[in-house]
Amino acid sequence: MTYDGHEHGHGQQRRVRLGLLGCADIAWRRTLPAAAAEPLVELVAVASRDQDKARRFAERFAGAPVDGYRALLARDDVDAVYIPLPAGLHARWIEAALRAGKHVLAEKPLTTDAATTQRLVELARSRGLLLMENFMFTYHAQHEAVRKLVADGEIGELRAFFSAFTIPELPADDIRHQPLLGGGALLDVAGYPVRAAELFLGDGLEVVGAVLRHSPERGVDLGGAALLRTASGVSAQITFGMANSYRSSYELWGSTGRIGVHRAFTPPADHQPVIRIERDTGTQDITLPADDQFARVVRAFACGVLDGKVPPDGTGHGTDDIVKHARLIDDIRRLAT
Repeated sequence: MTYDGHEHGHGQQRRVRLGLLGCADIAWRRTLPAAAAEPLVELVAVASRDQDKARRFAERFAGAPVDGYRALLARDDVDAVYIPLPAGLHARWIEAALRAGKHVLAEKPLTTDAATTQRLVELARSRGLLLMENFMFTYHAQHEAVRKLVADGEIGELRAFFSAFTIPELPADDIRHQPLLGGGALLDVAGYPVRAAELFLGDGLEVVGAVLRHSPERGVDLGGAALLRTASGVSAQITFGMANSYRSSYELWGSTGRIGVHRAFTPPADHQPVIRIERDTGTQDITLPADDQFARVVRAFACGVLDGKVPPDGTGHGTDDIVKHARLIDDIRRLAT
């Protein structure tokens, strides 16, 4: 994709005037540094319920500190907002942003249930606004490289998909332990391996079994697993948890070999991915250039706003893809024992 068209007037570059709703850690560490480096984006306002935090973010990344989210949404100089709030607050503020005429990039999960996700997707469509869910890993170049290897028959016919995303135990006061804020491993980490299964296996996935491990003390699920399948019988086994040793990987098993990727979901920007192909004849490691998935998603969002184009479905980025994913998460919850 080229970006030569983002100019107006006397060669002046058009930019997305971005507002931040919520001064979350992920915004500080990864998303706002990517936005600050993106020529198509200008951060103009930072809103928090904590004015000191808003000032600290504004001092580092520019933009005006704003007291409260509604005040930011009322600004005429904001075209779009980035929402990294806890999952349980997403629906309220995504809807408020859309009704204020703002394009929205929201952290995953978009909402905590499929019906609400569907409603917000329809609201965005009815108003001609871009609504994106930030599963940033889907923009990393390593996954397209894997898709090409599979399409080229490097492991024969695809038989099965395996993926895990597990993280170490979180502090007791972490918001992901709060059910009212959308806590729990299903909403926080399961989405990564499920979205990866969708990316490689396509439409038609259904959940055929699931387990969740609940914590009575925390009031949320701390991990689980699920079995999915395609209409043609390709299986997908996923494992997730937030009180485990760290794992971030997937494997595709074919009739003649296997492809594996480690550090699949949260690689640092300077990480050089290694794709491992295992066959009966031996093992081959393919090292790829480093890629910054946060920079890619920020640019994709900016281009979508400026071009007025919604990401196509089937890529993992379209609005129908968002709804289908939310339904799979609902199904895991419903079928879990």
